[in-house]
Amino acid sequence: MAAASWYHRDISRVVAEELLAKAGRDGCFLVRDSESVSGAYALCLLFQRHVHTYRILPDDEGLLSVQTIQGIQAKCFRTLPDLISAYQQPNNGLVTPLLYPVHRARQAADEDSDGEDSRGGGHVASAVLATGAGAGTWLGAPIAGRTHISQQLHQRLQEQVHSSPASDFMGFMAEYLNHNLQLDLEALRHGHPQLRHLSTALVTACRALHRRIDFTLAGLETLARVFDPPVSPRSPAREQGLLTSDPDLELLLNKISTVNHLLSSLEKKVLKSLQETVLKHNLALPRVAVAPPPTKPLAVQSFEVKVGKSQRAALTVDVESGTVAITKRGSGSPEETIPQDKILQLIKYQSMQSKVRLVYDREPQRSLSRDFIFPSARKREAFCQLLQLMKIQHSNLDEPDLISVYVGTWNMGSTPPPRSLASWLTSRGLGRTQDETTACIPHDIYVIGTQENSLGDREWVDFLRASLKTLMAIDYRVVALQCLWSIKIVVLVKPEHERRISHVHTSSVKTGIANTLGNKGAVGVSFLFNGTSFGFVNCHLASGSEKTHRRNQNYSDILRSLVLGDKRLGAFDLTLRFTHLFWFGDLNYRLDMDVQDILAHITKKEFEALLAVDQLNLEREKNKVFLRFSEGDISFPPTYRYERGSRDSYMWQKFKPTGMRINVPSWCDRILWKSHPETHVVCNSYGCTDDIVTSDHSPVFATFEVGVTSQFVPKKAPRSGPEPLACIEWESIEVIVKTASRSKCYIEFHSYCLEEAQRSGENTSQSCDIPGFLKLGWSAKHLPVLNPILPDLEYLGDQHLLLSIKGVESCESYGECCIAMRSMIGSMAQQFETFLFHRGEETGSMRGWMKVRVPKDRRSTRERLYEWISFEEEDAELAADTPTCPKPPLQPLRYPSRALPRHEPRPWGDAEPSPAVLCRSRPRSLPEPAAGYTNPAYFIFEGVP
Repeated sequence: MAAASWYHRDISRVVAEELLAKAGRDGCFLVRDSESVSGAYALCLLFQRHVHTYRILPDDEGLLSVQTIQGIQAKCFRTLPDLISAYQQPNNGLVTPLLYPVHRARQAADEDSDGEDSRGGGHVASAVLATGAGAGTWLGAPIAGRTHISQQLHQRLQEQVHSSPASDFMGFMAEYLNHNLQLDLEALRHGHPQLRHLSTALVTACRALHRRIDFTLAGLETLARVFDPPVSPRSPAREQGLLTSDPDLELLLNKISTVNHLLSSLEKKVLKSLQETVLKHNLALPRVAVAPPPTKPLAVQSFEVKVGKSQRAALTVDVESGTVAITKRGSGSPEETIPQDKILQLIKYQSMQSKVRLVYDREPQRSLSRDFIFPSARKREAFCQLLQLMKIQHSNLDEPDLISVYVGTWNMGSTPPPRSLASWLTSRGLGRTQDETTACIPHDIYVIGTQENSLGDREWVDFLRASLKTLMAIDYRVVALQCLWSIKIVVLVKPEHERRISHVHTSSVKTGIANTLGNKGAVGVSFLFNGTSFGFVNCHLASGSEKTHRRNQNYSDILRSLVLGDKRLGAFDLTLRFTHLFWFGDLNYRLDMDVQDILAHITKKEFEALLAVDQLNLEREKNKVFLRFSEGDISFPPTYRYERGSRDSYMWQKFKPTGMRINVPSWCDRILWKSHPETHVVCNSYGCTDDIVTSDHSPVFATFEVGVTSQFVPKKAPRSGPEPLACIEWESIEVIVKTASRSKCYIEFHSYCLEEAQRSGENTSQSCDIPGFLKLGWSAKHLPVLNPILPDLEYLGDQHLLLSIKGVESCESYGECCIAMRSMIGSMAQQFETFLFHRGEETGSMRGWMKVRVPKDRRSTRERLYEWISFEEEDAELAADTPTCPKPPLQPLRYPSRALPRHEPRPWGDAEPSPAVLCRSRPRSLPEPAAGYTNPAYFIFEGVP
């Protein structure tokens, strides 16, 4: 079955429909894995320009049948080829017989395991050891073809010898490929899958491993016996048995298992033995009081600023005492000292990146606003960060509203790191970096991803923790460590946040040769921080300038295969499962430009010209990868491929026995993120180091200010009678999806604020006026009224709804989306528009009208700590130092919502809008909401042909 050309494995529904559309004939068909039921299949059949999808389900005995409507007897088959053969006959219940199989394309070439040195020549479609699909294909090949396969594999092995330290092992494998591979293939062809000759080659190659394990095992057992309680002497027979040199793979595995068990239990055994000795002989050990590590108090920081047109002054920030002092130049004492609780708002200007407005209480019912201009945008950011930190430290909140997240990525080049990682961990170097006044402020969470990391797992984690303890005087705790060969991700948090972390999940995906080797791939970690979900993915994608398509496929494979987050959201696109998702690593996208032109632009610091030919940017513009992700502005030079030991020049030429390889300088190392709509995330730095030179890659860093929610506790005591309920009501929903299907659909609704998932009825309207697109509609009668578990406005304003459009017949998703509830709160229905995603692709759009009704006595809310900082465009009519009387209630920072695309912003809930001092705008580090559909066919919403 696996070798059948019409079986396309785990391709997506969209890809399947594209293949059938290209085939174009009624009766064209293919089979793919089902997206909704594990172990099931989807039979896709083209008829009259529409794709019909049938589910093929296994029963308890493993027999396969096409799903039928209730009351119709299903025909069962032992194998998938038997089923397909039967339905190639007419009158079997399908819209047309299966006439023309759409053949699976040959798998795209993989790079060899030494990705940076690969040449892009011929490659093998699948691993030689496979006994499933790949083996089935090879076994049908003629002898001459199998000889060619052997020669190909031997050539690839020869390329590996130059870069691999295991040259002796490679010799054994070369012998196998030259002489014994044909014998194993022939045995497989006759139904013997044991690969006897491969087993013999591995046993021979592992003789030295046997000896090393025997030596290590003997030493470990000797040490273990020292701490064993005295019993009868160990029998010599068993001792001799363990030291046997029988070259059997099963024995080798048993030995490795024994070593693993001894290593894991030895520390506990020694500890137990020592504790028993202390108790037995009353050897009371003196208690040592372990003092918590001292936290470094923040020094008082002073900033030179300009006030008005020419006047100079100094702003002094004392985080510990919670004050800001304003001192005019030449004056010995402060003109004014402002306590932190009197500071009402901090306004950052977008039109002038070094300017800020401070709004504060001067006297009862009066406030004053003053403008200050800093020497640079970086100094302004440092001042704002210190004020934010001051507000956090002096707040009386039990749980934080705002945390700082550090993300770092570094391809270490298989060499040990330098003694100090200070510049990397404090975001100093090139690009948008931290100011020296804030560089050593500790972040709440550190997430560090590495590639080609040759250190052991524990050694690397200990090194990172020790580095942070030296820099920050904080003993960070390990949340998670996930590794795939030399790809590692480590998550560290402040000790006080450890209790706030829950639901930790880790996962990894291999995308190396034939997706079976872990030299390329991804590792991921997800968790909840109180009520906010985080996801982090560190990846190492395919190398080589010409491998753009392969990198895109790596991204898609990782997106589909990483198992992270809430299991109930497993059917949703990975990018929608988390409030905040950060994706980083050696993405390996290159610059499409001649190397000499690249070097000339780098010398002149003309990065814009290079970013215009950056493969990642180009692929994102085509919506191929990282849909709706954000990335900070790149203002640092390409981080690859430097000469090791220096950052003065790029080593773009590499000479190999097979010829010269050109690796153009590129921004291979990147950090991107995607967040739910109407959440708070601001990128404060994005750059690379300039003093860590052990690798041909420079470490890259980014820091983020992230709004978080706590587990909400209602402020009102429960009533004796029934509690009033909030409700989510829908007036209508329109959906347009990219599909050649005519299937009826329903909508699934998921949210943490709902007790369980809900679903709508079938769509009430349907049309397919434009080929390849299906327009669906639901009226209010067929949409459920949703009741959140809590009715409080403060709680509901932080919630999001995840919606999935699913086919009635296949139960497979046609697209998913996320809607923020904050803008929907009120007594009047609000319009929303959003994109649909599925498996990393944009598959359509949705719009509709809805409202979230909140009981009157549950409408109280509070300003979040991050809402007192806003981003403004300057209003020329307002002058600095302008008193406002009386003081208006301040509006929280609101991001422009997709909910009201053609209307003025309104406050959420039913509150009346307050007078606006300045016109609010979105921070530049946040992605702009889409102004319209990217595909012209989506304009049929507006009736445009």
